[in-house]
Amino acid sequence: MNKDQVLGVLILILSTVGIIVYGWLLFFVAPQLILQISAFIAVATILAILAWIGWTMATTPPPAPIETETYTATKEASKESLKEKIDGP
Repeated sequence: MNKDQVLGVLILILSTVGIIVYGWLLFFVAPQLILQISAFIAVATILAILAWIGWTMATTPPPAPIETETYTATKEASKESLKEKIDGP
């Protein structure tokens, strides 16, 4: 097996063990507490992702404006070059 396949098998085994442990905790130890912790982690994860998106948007500088003068000058130079090719030197 290559490295990716070994990693895949490891993830599969750990996920299966996690499901079994979570089920055991949920049904035999403290269902109310486990559900509260699970809900808190889910909501906190979503809010952390939203906070990260907001921070990224707030700290990223706006893009530089497109300079129309450069585009216009290039366009005019292209027109002149094309005209020379058509008319000849």
